Amino acid sequence: MTETSSLPEAPDAPPAATSSEPELDQTGTRRSAAEVAGALEALLLLADEPRRAADLAAAVGEPESVVADCLAELVDFYDETGRGFELRQVGGGWRYYTREEHAELIAASVLEGQQARLSQAALETLAVIAYTQPISRGRVSAVRGVNVDGVIRTLLARGLVEESGVDPDSGAVVFVTTSYFLERMGLRSLDDLPPLAPHLPEVELLEAELGQLATDGRDAVSAGGDDTPTTTSADQSGGGAPPGPPASTFPQHRTEDQT
Repeated sequence: MTETSSLPEAPDAPPAATSSEPELDQTGTRRSAAEVAGALEALLLLADEPRRAADLAAAVGEPESVVADCLAELVDFYDETGRGFELRQVGGGWRYYTREEHAELIAASVLEGQQARLSQAALETLAVIAYTQPISRGRVSAVRGVNVDGVIRTLLARGLVEESGVDPDSGAVVFVTTSYFLERMGLRSLDDLPPLAPHLPEVELLEAELGQLATDGRDAVSAGGDDTPTTTSADQSGGGAPPGPPASTFPQHRTEDQT
């Protein structure tokens, strides 16, 4: 009877031999401590906020107790080897931080390049986007009367503006300001932007200025017409086309710097 009772155990042997297959890793086979530690490091390098041990354990497919031990070993390892960063448990989670003794170096490195002030062209372009967003590059250029490609690239690089879809009519990419813009300006929302009305010219003054510009344009055309030959009947019948305005009367398209 003893021999026959041991026979059914034979079919159970093959599954034990296949327990090392990759598909069984999540159900029973555990990785080495080094493999778990490497996976945790990869996850923590991407973390922009502290990660709870339970979340890390779920991500790597290991018990929370194993993950906790690996995290403690990583803390000791970084301390013993004098790394420039450390693994801290803060806010109920784990995250990498640079060591306090390197604070001045990090601050200088982060602030380098951020001290450069925006040029007048960049400030004007940023103002147009802030008050008329979402707005396309072409419309910004039309408002300012200059090419703004380089300036917008600068604002994008500084994180002050970002793309936000396309214009439904033209299909052009439109731009809006970012949360970083609000942070730098000390605003809670775009509703806190100062009103433009106090900074705009009076309607009467604006109309007078536009009228003066129109008059100057007509005078320039008239002055150039003194040397223009009178159109004859032969010209009107196809003998020659009337001359156009002088080249100097056409607007010149300016390109600004990229800072």
